[in-house]
Amino acid sequence: MQQLSLIQQLAVSILPILFAITIPAGAQAFMADRLGDRTAYMTGRRTFSPLAHIDPIGSIVLPLIGVAMGGFIIGWPKSLQLNPGAMRNPRTALAKVAVVTPLANLAMALLWAGVVAASGHLSDYFGEPLQLMALIGIKVNVALMIFTLIPLPPLPGGVIVQSLLPARAAWQFSKVERYSFWILLLLMFSGILGKLLLPLVQAIVVLIVGAVLG
Repeated sequence: MQQLSLIQQLAVSILPILFAITIPAGAQAFMADRLGDRTAYMTGRRTFSPLAHIDPIGSIVLPLIGVAMGGFIIGWPKSLQLNPGAMRNPRTALAKVAVVTPLANLAMALLWAGVVAASGHLSDYFGEPLQLMALIGIKVNVALMIFTLIPLPPLPGGVIVQSLLPARAAWQFSKVERYSFWILLLLMFSGILGKLLLPLVQAIVVLIVGAVLG
């Protein structure tokens, strides 16, 4: 990435970032539908098409700013409407919908690792850019997997924590949501988020890439 111009970095990064942000939203929609909530289906969100899940700021602008700044990449898809009352055992169901997100990012990181391995069997003309894109895919998905586990609602980590708390404590914890966006922006642009999470992200990426490349 250091040898590429900014435009080249953005061009190679856009697809891995877009898939990393939108595919988990589709997975959430399918899980919610399976648990009895048809809202995602009726609103056209029960699909893995990125076009159905793109949020202009969260899916494109902020992630590309992260690439340009060389820092921690965060992002989110368009908000997914859910009807917990339609689900069986709503609190447990919401936790299941939430945990799908980091699991989907982990699955995509492993798929991109497979692409890294496959790129070694191609000519340099095709193999090198494909390997670079795949490495970005691994890094972005691992970063988002860790990011989504931050215990702040409405992030999946926050939803999971909320589902584990007693009802009254969960209600109190839910009040944090109104401040979550600003807390995350402060953590991101102050550099605190990167300092806390980048070492963990790098360790996991090295583990995955090392397993593929031997």
